[in-house]
Parts: sequence; C-alpha cells; structure tokens
Amino acid sequence: MGITMNKKTNEELQALIEEAVTGDKKALELLIADVQDIVFNLSLRMLGTFADAEDATQDILLKMITHLSSFRGESSFTTWVYSIAANHLKNYKKHMFAQYPLSFEYYGDDIEKGKIQDVPDLTQNVERDILAEELKMSCTNVMLQCLDVESRCIFILGTMFKIDSRIAGDILGITPEAYRQRLSRVRKKMADFLEQYCGEYGSGRCKCKDRVNYAIQNHRINPLHLDYTTAAEIPDKTMLDVKKAMEDIDDLSQDFSFCKPYQSPERTKHLIRELLDSTQLAIIRNL
Repeated sequence: MGITMNKKTNEELQALIEEAVTGDKKALELLIADVQDIVFNLSLRMLGTFADAEDATQDILLKMITHLSSFRGESSFTTWVYSIAANHLKNYKKHMFAQYPLSFEYYGDDIEKGKIQDVPDLTQNVERDILAEELKMSCTNVMLQCLDVESRCIFILGTMFKIDSRIAGDILGITPEAYRQRLSRVRKKMADFLEQYCGEYGSGRCKCKDRVNYAIQNHRINPLHLDYTTAAEIPDKTMLDVKKAMEDIDDLSQDFSFCKPYQSPERTKHLIRELLDSTQLAIIRNL
C-alpha cells in the first residue's frame, strides 16, 4: 500500500468507494479527506508554489472524482490516486516555473553573484527570523524545480513520501531497479548542491537570514503573505505511523529535512466543499 492520512481496512475502503460511486456525498468527502493532503504536498513539491499547488490539487481531486468508477482495486486506492496525481503533474504546464525554468547552474550563480549587501531593509517590521524560515522553506522547495520533471517526481516519492520502490515503479511506469538507481543519483545531485552552496543544510556560504531583503526584492517571499511559516504542518509521527511500505533511506536523509508535509490550505478545502455542494458535480459525474 501507499501512504494514507487515515487508516482503513480494505473492506471499509472498498465499501466507501462503492458508496461514493453511487452518489453518496459523505463517502466522497471521506475519500477526499484521506488523500487531499497527499495530493497537495505532491503538487507543492512538483510545482514550487502554494498558489500553483492549490490549483493543481483541485484539478487532480476533480479528476479522481470523475474517474472513481474506473478504480478496480488492482492496486491500493492511495497508489491509484498517486498515479493520477503524478501523471497530471508531470504534464502540468500552467505553473510559474513552466514559463520560467530553473537550473542548478542558475541557482548557484545567483548565490555566488547576488548583491545582497546593496538591498535596503524591506522586512516591513516582520521579524527577520520568521522571514528567514520562510525563505529557507521556499528556497529549498523551489530548488526542486532545477530537476527535470521525472527526476523531481522520483525524488519526492522516494525522499518525502518514502514510497516502496515496487509501488513507485508502478506509479511512474518504470522497474523498481530503475527507480532505485535514479533515486540514488538524484539524491546525490541534490545533496552535492546543498553541500556546496547552502549554509543551512550544507557547508556553503548561503545563509537565509542574510538574503531576506534580496529575496523580498526579487519577489521570492512576501513579508505580508507568508505561506510556509503560516501553514499547518503534518507531524512526522503521523506520516510514519500510517506508512505501510517504505525502503530504508541512506545517510543523505538528513540533508532533505526541508521536505515537511503540510495540511491542505483552508482555501483549497473550502473550494472542494463548494464543489461537492454544487449541481456541477452531479453533471460532471454523469459524463
């Protein structure tokens, strides 16, 4: 099985799916509640920003709803949702970084040559420690955009969700051996970059606290709209308790502690509730 936020037996889950397919709104709400945080976190890491992740999450959950009757139980329900989400996100072109792609070379050059000392105070009376934490979470998440889309998905599934290689291979359409090999290579690439440049997770000279004003000037963070430091985190113990299949991770794992899971933003939950209450859902489900 994959990772779910709430434990259910196979029988309970299958019954819930059957009820949802026949139009039971409460059953559908419970299914969405089980997977919406997973979908949001995968979207956030794949796309790089909260706004894009919220939009993609809604698209994916709608796709899940409209294809629910096609679920045959050949894999776990969560794995099925992962597959829908991963395929959707790998082909998603509406997010900001699809228009402005990044590379490790660009990121490293910006760290080395950015004139951070020339920027005035732009903190607008927000504590610098808070802004530094926001920048750290934002920067390391956006850094994932330096990976090609397939490598990014492999890294996220293996490092954040710690999904078993057989299941991850099924999701991505590759063999478990190919998945393990590619995960090892991409983890090393990420670890090497962090070690060289990042002073928070490696031995580099880049310190978030020193770059706060530079980041604000370049619209990388906004003191009046903080996404990461205001988001509700999902406790690590919750993720560990519900994990059914995982591989042992290597000794690079401490370098990737920025991969924190978050609860879906309230705006996303509200929009999903509105959709479930709408006549539009009945029309969509009958297509």
